[in-house]
Amino acid sequence: MTQLQIGPHTVQPPVVLAPMAGITNAPFRTLCREFSGGKGLFVSEMITTRALVERDAKTMRLVHFDGTEKPRSIQLYGVDPVTVGKAARMIADEDLADHIDLNFGCPVPKVTRKGGGSALPYKRNLLRSILREAVAGAGSLPVTMKMRKGIDDDHITYLDAGRIAVEEGVTAIALHGRTAAQHYGGTADWDAIARLKEAVPEIPVLGNGDIWSADDAVRMVRQTGCDGVVVGRGCLGRPWIFGDLVAAFENPGGHEPGGHEPGEAGTGPGPAAPTLKEVAVVMRRHAQLLGEWLEDEARGVIDFRKHVAWYTKGFSIGSEMRKKLAITSSLDELDALLNELDLDQPWPQGADGPRGRTSGRNRVVLPDGWLDDPYDCAGIGADAELDTSGG
Repeated sequence: MTQLQIGPHTVQPPVVLAPMAGITNAPFRTLCREFSGGKGLFVSEMITTRALVERDAKTMRLVHFDGTEKPRSIQLYGVDPVTVGKAARMIADEDLADHIDLNFGCPVPKVTRKGGGSALPYKRNLLRSILREAVAGAGSLPVTMKMRKGIDDDHITYLDAGRIAVEEGVTAIALHGRTAAQHYGGTADWDAIARLKEAVPEIPVLGNGDIWSADDAVRMVRQTGCDGVVVGRGCLGRPWIFGDLVAAFENPGGHEPGGHEPGEAGTGPGPAAPTLKEVAVVMRRHAQLLGEWLEDEARGVIDFRKHVAWYTKGFSIGSEMRKKLAITSSLDELDALLNELDLDQPWPQGADGPRGRTSGRNRVVLPDGWLDDPYDCAGIGADAELDTSGG
């Protein structure tokens, strides 16, 4: 079986859940781990370093892991080396996690216009300073990073950033094969993942982008030589993909998924093509877990609303029913609506594929003069730390 080494942690098979704001909270991680049988690495929502250091109440809730999550993995986002170092030290000293990942992949304008996210690796010295402080603060905890190819096709940074990461003691690198300008549009450049693997043979390289199925993941590893995969949008409304990924990596060349219904805890992967009834079981459990986590059923069901379209994509449901499902506020109401559906529907053709944000090529909004000097660190402020994730 293929495995991935992240510091002292063996990730077997080499499958990682990508951090996504408002998505990869504790309930969603629970669902994904259940389908994988606990195999893989499941990273928290992105945590802003400034909010962590200031012990913001919401942030402290997000960094809480239950006893079943091992290793505990936190992704940090920061733009100030000193603050990033303090946050890493806090995690290590207070035993908040077993692994720290750093986000340099966010492409949204409100982050890049301040010089953060996927804009930051262009400033090589700033990137080096952040990595150095993070590794020093983390002590014995492994530090990894996630990044994009660069700002746009004229400002590619990933190879330079990869070498800097190795020199500063980063344990592994994940590369999303798109530039910031592409956002989530077009096709991910898997060849860039292969080039990064060749450029930094000292540490593991993980590939990210356009993994919509277990077959995609296996194909990426074979095509690029990368050491593992990071799955983001491909698991939206599809937490059972992690069961399929485990089966695919444990049985390369052909895998047979398990036969239990999605949402049945601790019994391995679910069907590769669940019926709507099986999907409804997962939907209901997801909403319930959110309510238990938030200690408020209504808040949990309301938070679940954004997942409805992803879970039901491709099924014959009707626009009015979709609207009703998207405005539920109690488990009883959700149950009643789900029971009205034609639950015997098989998995629809074409239901796999792009989900979530699919915006195409855009001009990247940057601070004035940002591209003038790739080594000058001036011009980035603390207000670049926004509670936004992506990459």
